[in-house]
Amino acid sequence: MPLHTVRPVILIVAAALLAIGVAGAGWFAAQGMARLKTADRYVTVKGSAEKIVDADLVVWPLPHSVGGNDLADVQRRLDANTAIIREFFTEAGFQPGDIVVAPPGLEDRWAWAYGDNRPPERYRYSTTVSLRTGNVPAALEALRRTGELVSRGVMIGEGSSPEFDYTTLNDIKPGLIAEATAAARDSAVQFAKDSDSRLGGIRSANQGVVSISNRDQSSPQIKRVRVVTTVEYFLRD
Repeated sequence: MPLHTVRPVILIVAAALLAIGVAGAGWFAAQGMARLKTADRYVTVKGSAEKIVDADLVVWPLPHSVGGNDLADVQRRLDANTAIIREFFTEAGFQPGDIVVAPPGLEDRWAWAYGDNRPPERYRYSTTVSLRTGNVPAALEALRRTGELVSRGVMIGEGSSPEFDYTTLNDIKPGLIAEATAAARDSAVQFAKDSDSRLGGIRSANQGVVSISNRDQSSPQIKRVRVVTTVEYFLRD
């Protein structure tokens, strides 16, 4: 074939191959975008579950202090009040190991005061007797009788509110997570139905927050345990 004839043929073939390549690339790109679009279709749902439980631990601090100008007398009276609180707890049925006495703190209030600025009592001696027990009903009964301490001359200071806790969360946590996840899936199924889609697999899942709170202000010994899960599901046509 003459050279002047071959050159146009080569150009035509090259142009055809280029066109086929461009078309093929466009087809593959379109298929990729279609798959990407399908993969990006998902729904995010939340599910929750909660359970009411009784607290199984109480920590009850009883801070108290005495004041005076005679250091020996102040120490004697603080020790006497500490013994009264110990006896109060013992009479309520608690064991010595349930009662913890913090090291006492002594404040010399005249150390940094002069002249007329001096308070009438020089020394302030204080400590805290705490009850730590799993016998929550007995602690509640003792709490109702704290007036007996006042009648015996013990002045309880601020910060004497008991703290109730629930320590066996791991016993109920798996069941709550399962219940919350099932609730999330129910929501996803309903969403898929409303959008004329089918529910696919899980895209991601997050357990979320497990919270323990008081059921109400007047019943701190009764707790509400709540679990919230967040799950993303793929949607299919």
